[in-house]
Amino acid sequence: MSNPAERAHFRPRIIRDILRTLVVPPLALSVLAHLWHLQLGWWSFPAHLLAIVLAAIARVQYSELLHRREAKQLGARPIPRVVGKWPGNIDVMLKVKKALASSYIYNPYLELFQEYQCTTLNTRFLWMDNIISMDEEHTKYVLATGFNRFWRGTAQRERLESFLGDGIFNRDDQMWKSHRALARPFFARDRISDFELFERYSNRTLSILSDMAAANEPCDVQDLYSRFTIDAASEFLFGKNLDTLSGVLPKAGLTLSSERGSVTEDAWGTFAKAFEAVQQIITVRARTGLLWPVFELFDDKTMPYVDTIRQWVDPLVRQTLEDKAATKKAGINGRLEDKTFLQHLADSTEDAGMIRDQLLNILLAARDTTACLLTYVTYFLALHPEIAKKVRDEVLNVCGHGSPTYENIKKLKYMKAVIDETLRLFPPVPLNQRQSRPVSCTLPPPDQTFPTESDKPLYMPKSTTFFYSTLLMQRNKALWGPDADEFDPERWIDPQRLSKFTSNPMMFTPFSAGPRICLGQSYAYNEASFFLVRLMQQFDTFTLAVNVQPEHSVPPPEWKYGRGRQVVEMIRPEAAMTLFVKGGLWVRLEKASLP
Repeated sequence: MSNPAERAHFRPRIIRDILRTLVVPPLALSVLAHLWHLQLGWWSFPAHLLAIVLAAIARVQYSELLHRREAKQLGARPIPRVVGKWPGNIDVMLKVKKALASSYIYNPYLELFQEYQCTTLNTRFLWMDNIISMDEEHTKYVLATGFNRFWRGTAQRERLESFLGDGIFNRDDQMWKSHRALARPFFARDRISDFELFERYSNRTLSILSDMAAANEPCDVQDLYSRFTIDAASEFLFGKNLDTLSGVLPKAGLTLSSERGSVTEDAWGTFAKAFEAVQQIITVRARTGLLWPVFELFDDKTMPYVDTIRQWVDPLVRQTLEDKAATKKAGINGRLEDKTFLQHLADSTEDAGMIRDQLLNILLAARDTTACLLTYVTYFLALHPEIAKKVRDEVLNVCGHGSPTYENIKKLKYMKAVIDETLRLFPPVPLNQRQSRPVSCTLPPPDQTFPTESDKPLYMPKSTTFFYSTLLMQRNKALWGPDADEFDPERWIDPQRLSKFTSNPMMFTPFSAGPRICLGQSYAYNEASFFLVRLMQQFDTFTLAVNVQPEHSVPPPEWKYGRGRQVVEMIRPEAAMTLFVKGGLWVRLEKASLP
């Protein structure tokens, strides 16, 4: 059973905060007035209001005093702070929140880093410490060398509780270790190299692409790749194909379009819409900060979508538990090698909720991350036909037209470079977070992106959220050179250029790092590589179907006058927990001529 102490209930927390902020100061004033026999009269309301304001100021000032004292004791300096024109940096907060919805992905954060000439910054919105970073040394410390000083934390658990609950991405310490130990055997080489599984679903996906190519119809490949990855993952995880590839496919100009792409009006469309909507709500919560529960005090916005998701997953969990009881009664105890991940979970607990949560966590990663990677690889193949030709030539040279083997894929050096370069520019999880534990610590001196920074370590207050952007870090020109925004797979092949990464591996962390590094990293590489081999064996031309791209997803004209990748981008990259192409990625493919 789950540990109640691990659960983060946002309503009790926000109610406590409201009581402490709005009720305790006036109540204390009333008690004091009564003890001192003061008659406030018509001054009562302004006096109680003033008590709330003064108490808030006192708390902020006291916190500042403690932070300065602790920083001095630790021999550290404060993290550079944003300084707005309005109290609590409200003006900057509103500006950033608005810009995140319309600007190129994470440009508002990048502009703050450039304005304050630093790579780690305290936004200090509403007088609360909130750290954002694109610094690889600080990210390395948080994820790896200083791992024990940080955790996912209560703030993230609050936001994700209804969706991911007791799963591996939403737990810390012993429960997280137990989840990881339980999942690790299912990502051993013999399982992640199950190419028969990849072959079945690659063939079905490519059959759909072939039919659409023959009819010269554009395809929303983002939607198709999501179906491919979830069908393969569902069989891998619980031995049952959700069969989304047999569902209704989106049609250009006819299918409803959501933020993430196409929305079909069938069972799969309902599930996908719910899966994506709940991620969008969680992203909005993160951008709102610790005050988001105020807007959901009486109505958890995720619950309608969570209920839809559970309608898909719960029957599978119930059936597995019933099968377990039946086999136990019959005295049958199968081998681990013959069991699905879901059956293995059922062996470890009778808690249906925990099984469902763990399954959803792994399903989220298996579907969204690989689908994101394949989507952006296809995007770059369309933008760079010369690179597509080099990939196809290598595939035909190494694999011919046959099914690739594990040994074949290891020989595809250029394809691996294309995959890594795609992951560098568009990591599936472009922004992530940790929270410092309830003990203050220091971050190591920052990198040298901005030479004016001091060599002193930075003071990290206790229980403070630390957001780090993999996307911004992996495009940092100080790390990757002046061409950091360009798509150039050769940087992964040229020994001199590659030496930068090998000497500083934290420059590239699309699958995270440290003890919580992604268990499914090799599975994702194998699945994506296998599919791309099959794709390149059949197709040689990829063209963006810009004429059918939904209007709301077309890059605005002003991007052409900006800096970095937004100048050349033909799509709108967006993120809600994971990265996606706004409005879907509509592409026309052409079959290759037989040799």
